Amino acid sequence: MDVILHIGVLIITLCISYLIYRHKFNGRARSNLPPGNTGWPLIGESIEFLSTGRKGEPEKFIFDRMKMFSSKVFKTSIFLEPSAVFCGAAGNKFLFSNENKLVTAWWPSSVDKIFPSSTQTSSQEESIRMRNLLPQFMKPEALQRYIHIMDSIAKTHFALDWDNKQDVIVFPLAKMYTFSLACRLFLSMEDRQQVQEFAKPFDALAAGIISIPIDLPGTPLHRGIKAANTVRKELIKIIKQRKIDLAENKASATQDILSHMLTTADEAGEYMNELDIADKIFGLLIGGHDTASAAVTFVVKYLAELPQVYDKVFAEQMEITEAKAEGELLNWEDIRKMKYSWNVACEVMRLAPPLQGAFREAMTDFEYGGFTIPKGWKLYWSTHSTHRNPECFKEPEKFDPSRFEGSGPAPYTFVPFGGGPRMCPGKEYARLEILVFMHNLVKKFKWEKLLPQENIIVDPLPIPANGLPIRLHPHHLTSI
Repeated sequence: MDVILHIGVLIITLCISYLIYRHKFNGRARSNLPPGNTGWPLIGESIEFLSTGRKGEPEKFIFDRMKMFSSKVFKTSIFLEPSAVFCGAAGNKFLFSNENKLVTAWWPSSVDKIFPSSTQTSSQEESIRMRNLLPQFMKPEALQRYIHIMDSIAKTHFALDWDNKQDVIVFPLAKMYTFSLACRLFLSMEDRQQVQEFAKPFDALAAGIISIPIDLPGTPLHRGIKAANTVRKELIKIIKQRKIDLAENKASATQDILSHMLTTADEAGEYMNELDIADKIFGLLIGGHDTASAAVTFVVKYLAELPQVYDKVFAEQMEITEAKAEGELLNWEDIRKMKYSWNVACEVMRLAPPLQGAFREAMTDFEYGGFTIPKGWKLYWSTHSTHRNPECFKEPEKFDPSRFEGSGPAPYTFVPFGGGPRMCPGKEYARLEILVFMHNLVKKFKWEKLLPQENIIVDPLPIPANGLPIRLHPHHLTSI
């Protein structure tokens, strides 16, 4: 009976969604829409959009349609929404420059299902409110005081999880490193066992956030919602305890983002409720470690494949190490010296961008590239339309950190953190955690890949299919 009930619910859901879908397309039909294919009824091209990534070819969906329809903009239907995909540097510039003018932020409905409290206000209001909270923690001058904490956490991470190991699987270790940093800096959570237990639901979350928005048992969204509820309950417990600690002067109002949220009122003198704070911390924990863990994993991959690049990174990091006293932690001046290492990290993020792209929504009808984009349509930009485009990067498949020397790539071509008013506010935080990881890794080890032909899949972030198993070769340096 349960199976029959689930099938019945699915059929009703699909029928209702299809009627909404037809209304969106037919009610806004235009003779001058961008060329393209809207795919199957209701699901559109969602399956192909997601499956090309899972097959290790996330750029294929974009490039096939750029070649078939238009290199500027094409129409499709993904996540039950009529959509236009903007391509190339010009497309990025248009979307980033017209934020809150012609376009506004939009997320698939799966996001609202996982973060239900975000529907109490508009996504735009939530975004503005969140961005007003972050600057004092995320801007470079504020993050400088956290570098020694990041370095200390990295040292502990490598001592416990890498030292005295012959073989390791990189991706789960990278996730634990970035998640430990996020827990420490956002929540002051330091207990290793507590952090490990807290991390368990986040794998299901990542898969559910960007998925076809159908909530039935067995679907990624259903698993994501269950995982989100588990995390939210734990965060509420942490928030309640922090309120007690603040009242008893056992915690500081400035010690982390959680305390700041609890003690900061908005312009109307209102304080956020516990559920809103839980969802915002929740979002920060996801953003603060998922993308960075993918980035550092691919740093390890490319350094294993390119010994000449590894040697230059090693030389740069050892020069920094040798200038420091024994046991002295990294500081801001050390980070500023890691120019080549950061160029390497940027080239890694060009070829394997942690962020595949993002959505906007048309606020009004407008013209672009000679075509009409109707109000309400969802707009998507993709890193791949520029990162692997020979018009933007010469020999795009070649690994070349020198692309980022001097003035670097042309504007709107290198977009791993987005751009415009909605550029990722955690960009500098990500830079620090990536460089601190690289510093501690290369001064301890060289390594080799155990699966030379390991596939890369996107689900929803790019990850090695088997987690990137490597064999470690310690340097056995006497003073590191």
